[in-house]
Amino acid sequence: MDESIQKVKQDLEKTKAELAILYEVSNAMRTTLKLDEILYIILTGVTAHTGLGFNRAILFLVNENESILEGKMGIGPETGEEANRIWNQIEHENMGLDELISVYKSSSFNVLESGFNQQVRRFKIPLAEKNDDLFALGVMEGMPLLLTKDAIKGYTNYPVIRELKSEELAIVPLKAKDKINGLIIADNFITKKTITKDDMRMLVMLANQAGLAIENSQLFEKTMLRAHSDSLTELWNHGYFQYLLQTEIDRARATNNKLSLIMLDIDDFKIYNDLSGHQSGDRILKELARLLKNQSRKMDHVCRYGGEEFTIILPHTEGNEAYMIAERLREDVEKYPFWKEELLPNKKVTISMGIATFPMDGKSSSELISASDIALYQAKAKGKNNTFLYKTPTGI
Repeated sequence: MDESIQKVKQDLEKTKAELAILYEVSNAMRTTLKLDEILYIILTGVTAHTGLGFNRAILFLVNENESILEGKMGIGPETGEEANRIWNQIEHENMGLDELISVYKSSSFNVLESGFNQQVRRFKIPLAEKNDDLFALGVMEGMPLLLTKDAIKGYTNYPVIRELKSEELAIVPLKAKDKINGLIIADNFITKKTITKDDMRMLVMLANQAGLAIENSQLFEKTMLRAHSDSLTELWNHGYFQYLLQTEIDRARATNNKLSLIMLDIDDFKIYNDLSGHQSGDRILKELARLLKNQSRKMDHVCRYGGEEFTIILPHTEGNEAYMIAERLREDVEKYPFWKEELLPNKKVTISMGIATFPMDGKSSSELISASDIALYQAKAKGKNNTFLYKTPTGI
């Protein structure tokens, strides 16, 4: 009788602990509507010692426009040495889920630029109806799957499994109402701990909450995009640029990091408009916006400042690095075959750029904008199709 009572108590304690984990992760997901933060919270809940405790976790999302399943974020160490270092630090500092999330919000650059996350973001899996890819089927059929050590041997030809080198793998769909919007996959790459039925059950419950949180975030981002995008170029508009710049300055100040701002302008754009008409001018603006967006880093913010002026906010970037990025963009623009560009004096669409860096060139958004504008003027004065770093005027 005592043994049965003890068993009931243990089961109750286990259930209580599991509910506490789900409650904590669920509450954390309610603190933000930003998709990257939602994804990080989900994956932290899967991997944290205070969460489900998997070694690694990857989140795939369905891209309906391209009909593909694409890797969006991955969390986990790349080696046993790295794992021990991270886990020892977390244990030493007694970091819970809230603390881990706070670390991400203050320095997401480190997470997003990790080798593992970059590897994950290269994964793209077609979702064609006849595709028999294991992960595509996970989306199509919406059923969780545990690949045991024996079962996974039959799937080593799959690119994702081959690259991950997992010995066991949990695959769980993310459900939002009546559709699947992605997958979570998790493993114990370092510890080799067997994935149990209880592990799968908890992962499924977490994934069910995560799917709804992701759908809410995506709806929010679509609304934000419509409200804050420039209608012509589909870049962030002037008002949202001001908000983004202030937000990034606040983050850079809090983390003692650099931040650079590029102000760029199309050379001789008035001449082009006068000769070819404003419709052709609009076409140039749209093509340039697409080029700048595609050639910029994922963490950068490309915005339309107004008229033929654009801005690019570069977090975690010093002036010299910003200069190299700007020069690469300038060369890309010069090589691109724009519509009717032969009408321009140099027969090519070119841009001039000015760069200012926080905090040395400006400690506020207005000071940084002013400094980058001065640098842009200097680039124009030197013959256009140039990039200039801001230099503090003599005597200031």
